[in-house]
Amino acid sequence: MSKVCVNGISIHYWRVGEGPDMVMLHGLTGNLAVWHLKMVPLLREEFCITTYDLRGHGRSDMPLTGYTTADHVKDLEGLLNALHVERVYLVGHSLGADVSLHFALRHPDQVERMVLIEPAIPALAYLRKDKDWEGWAYWARMLKEYAGVEVPRERWDDLRYMVRESAKVPVIFGPAQGQPRKMNRVLQLVDSTTIIEDYEVADDLILENLARISHPKLLIYDTGSPYMGSYRVLRDLLINCTKILLPASEHRHFSPLEQPELLLQHMRPFLNSGEVVTS
Repeated sequence: MSKVCVNGISIHYWRVGEGPDMVMLHGLTGNLAVWHLKMVPLLREEFCITTYDLRGHGRSDMPLTGYTTADHVKDLEGLLNALHVERVYLVGHSLGADVSLHFALRHPDQVERMVLIEPAIPALAYLRKDKDWEGWAYWARMLKEYAGVEVPRERWDDLRYMVRESAKVPVIFGPAQGQPRKMNRVLQLVDSTTIIEDYEVADDLILENLARISHPKLLIYDTGSPYMGSYRVLRDLLINCTKILLPASEHRHFSPLEQPELLLQHMRPFLNSGEVVTS
């Protein structure tokens, strides 16, 4: 276990493999283990991979504030400086993909290529404000199926409530599958910090600026993803971007865990030569 002090907080990270530098960023309420269950073992012979727990997550410190993508960008900048890494491939899932785009916007010379898996994008939060957003029904259905939680219809669009209830879902992936999740850390993050409010702060990651990010990008969503609204905007907005829709999976948002081999079929050609597999 390695830690480094960045922006006044301790960031927990792992660094494995050999080759060009790659940083993998997890999503909201996740941690670096998301990548080590499936993806890192399949890539560590090709890349020097750094994974880390975003602030407030895993074994990193949990400050009371500072959870916008811009704040996460500062953390990533500090981590790379501490590790003396000058240029990276970025692979981000969900919130991690949002942070990857924001980092590329602010530090274009440090990014080689990006794999963006299911980004939601703070500037597109308006899509999720609608009580009829498809993601609310999906989320409520998952909570009932996996945790036996009946979510009242009037609470579907209460993000803080939904995240809190999600802590009741047992572990779905990995060797601890079926075991109770460690709820205290998630509840502390949701109840004691500004993460819910900060999650929707776009700062300079506005749509106009997203359209100016010139790095090669591989944009990947599950066909059944609740974030298809974001996909439809980004597929037309992002430049120098190849779009991939994976076959619908059971959980519809977690391809790094559910479909890692298929994901890598598309990622490897892109990362190594810029080409992609589209069939």
